[in-house]
Amino acid sequence: MTAKELYQTILTKKSYLCVGLDTDIRRIPAHLRQEPDPVAAFNRQIIEATAEYAVAYKPNIAFYEAQGPRGWESLQRTLEYIPENCFTIADAKRGDIGNTSGLYARTFFDPASSGLNFDSVTVAPYMGRDSVEPFLEFEDKWVILLALTSNNGSADFQQLPVSGEKLYEKVIRTSQTWAGADRMMYVVGATRTDELAHIRTLIPNHFLLVPGVGAQGGSLAEVSRYGLNSQCGLLVNASRSILYASDGPDFARRAADEARTLQQEMAGFL
Repeated sequence: MTAKELYQTILTKKSYLCVGLDTDIRRIPAHLRQEPDPVAAFNRQIIEATAEYAVAYKPNIAFYEAQGPRGWESLQRTLEYIPENCFTIADAKRGDIGNTSGLYARTFFDPASSGLNFDSVTVAPYMGRDSVEPFLEFEDKWVILLALTSNNGSADFQQLPVSGEKLYEKVIRTSQTWAGADRMMYVVGATRTDELAHIRTLIPNHFLLVPGVGAQGGSLAEVSRYGLNSQCGLLVNASRSILYASDGPDFARRAADEARTLQQEMAGFL
């Protein structure tokens, strides 16, 4: 999906909502656990209930890897359920060098190899340019680079001073020489709105993937105030607040209610 296509979907749906499919088999409703593939069955109903309001879906790969081979099958089925007009994100946080990085890219971008065909993948920048470039070799695919995350440990490295700037700032500045705003996005945590306005001065035209709204306490209003640009430039992720709005038979309807509430708020900001 191109940036133009993504922006058009945002305008059509009046939404920049990304639904995080962090599906924990231990938390899905009991009545689904007798299904041949409980995770895929749960995801399918979540997707069908929220597709009217969401422009993107983001499976966190760890939740599928933890299930072994059947988890990868659930992931493949889940990807097939996502409508074609929605942007897909493999939240894998991969980062290695050389042929290893190339194989990670094939995993998520080459359906002939793995059966998966995501639009984008999250990538850790710690190992530098040659750990990111193999992902950019796939035409019309996106890298979503970790920049400033909201976890407590982010200060251990991301905020360290390096040659007169913070390390996360250096990551953003340097990585802009690897690809433009049509191929690269950045992860910025929703609880870091104190620095979001500054980040916008560094990357005024890029999309930002912003997790942390909802169960993690991030403010959609604050994120929108400081993060929106002329082409929207935001994908705001909500996971648990949508997935687990109910643990009963009404889980899909309650998920739709949560997604609708966020979408309506986003429509006002757009």
